[in-house]
Amino acid sequence: MTTTEPISKLPLPPVGEVVPHAGAMRLIDELVQADAERCVARATVRATQLFVGDDGMPGWVGIEYMAQTIAAWAGVKGRAAGQGPGIGFLLGSRRYACDVAAFPVGSVLTIAVQAELVGDNGLGMFACTLALDGREVARANVSVFQPADAEAFLQGQQA
Repeated sequence: MTTTEPISKLPLPPVGEVVPHAGAMRLIDELVQADAERCVARATVRATQLFVGDDGMPGWVGIEYMAQTIAAWAGVKGRAAGQGPGIGFLLGSRRYACDVAAFPVGSVLTIAVQAELVGDNGLGMFACTLALDGREVARANVSVFQPADAEAFLQGQQA
């Protein structure tokens, strides 16, 4: 069953309030949409950002844009349940394909993630796309893991 009902009746929060990424590591700029199964974010490539070279942002960084949009989706859901942003892990991707070598400085990226499978154990699979100035140029299936207690997990105390 697909639902496009917003996760919350409140306006979408600023990205910094729903993702754990901060400073130079935060690549997405704003949320465009978030519902129970989908999230859309927007980012502008700036010359001052991490990873940007003479040709712009390398195409392989598209997977990180996707992962941060998944984190934003999880953060909006968590916020609606009264929780802060949680730590998650990018486990991998299947069939990441990017049609461009780099995203030019000044270009606007629109990243869309669709939850395909989200388990109670924190494992999730998302179908993701990235559009460059309105044209889809990258796609992947992305696997993530968000433990219930990230601190305990990192210390090896959670199975």
